[in-house]
Amino acid sequence: MKRLAPILLLVILATVPWFAGEYYVNLGSQIMIAAIFAASLNLLVGYGGLTSLGHATYLGLSAYISAWLALRMGLGHGVTAPAALILTTLIGAAFGWISLRASGLGFLMLTLALSQIVWGLGYRWVALTNGDNGLSGLTRPAPFGISLEDSNAYYWFVLIIAALTLYVIARLVKSPFGASLRGTRDQERRMSSLGFNVWMIRWVTFVIASFMGAVAGLLYIYFHKYIHPSVMSTTVSAEALLSVIAGGAGTLGGPLVGATLVMLLKNYVSAYVEHWNMLLGAVFLFIVIVLPNGLVPGIGAFLQRIRGGQK
Repeated sequence: MKRLAPILLLVILATVPWFAGEYYVNLGSQIMIAAIFAASLNLLVGYGGLTSLGHATYLGLSAYISAWLALRMGLGHGVTAPAALILTTLIGAAFGWISLRASGLGFLMLTLALSQIVWGLGYRWVALTNGDNGLSGLTRPAPFGISLEDSNAYYWFVLIIAALTLYVIARLVKSPFGASLRGTRDQERRMSSLGFNVWMIRWVTFVIASFMGAVAGLLYIYFHKYIHPSVMSTTVSAEALLSVIAGGAGTLGGPLVGATLVMLLKNYVSAYVEHWNMLLGAVFLFIVIVLPNGLVPGIGAFLQRIRGGQK
């Protein structure tokens, strides 16, 4: 049954464009992009015990590199997409090498500092990024000749990428490497004494998380066809971190549930509630107090208690 659940969920999500309006289809695309981004951060936070406040850097860098190559160099998506993924991942590897020289609060502050440097360059390096005006005039790719300009087509495209990304993450965390990563989170000294290279395990995870964040960045720029330096701000990183914690850090479904909650509050509730950030804070406070491990583990434990009581 557990193996059939993801397939059933995928089938249900695939039917959304058939009965939902364009607004909700676009909202669904944004939720899945946010879920990929949160899931990439969850590799660090949930499975590695490494809290980062600079993950939006890789979302923004990937989008900017793709946009710049397309607008300034006139290159097609077949070149810009791989180039954006590769260059962003390489930058992530360098930033990971720097950040992992510290741990705990030091790691968090280094990721924040590096992200602020990139964010500042996005605003100040006008010749490259067009500053506060951002980069616009972009198009969506047409894989195998299928145009993604239609909202439904793009939704299915994002759904396929999201399913593949989450499947890869699931395989990764259940692999021996995933077990060693959780070991570095729970027993760093013991893992070192057993001969594991803790720093290397964490660095490889950082690089993978950067790549996954870059994938979300490409989907983001394809959706909006516009990129602004604010995409690399601390607020965006904090929203992803909030999604991970609210949904359940260290779980596969947590980032998806958390990203859905944050995006619904951000895009839907904000149309009716002026100070939606206060509502988001109240919801997060409620989750931390009532379900400290997050929504997915909390609801799972509640359902288990009900089943146990029925027996």
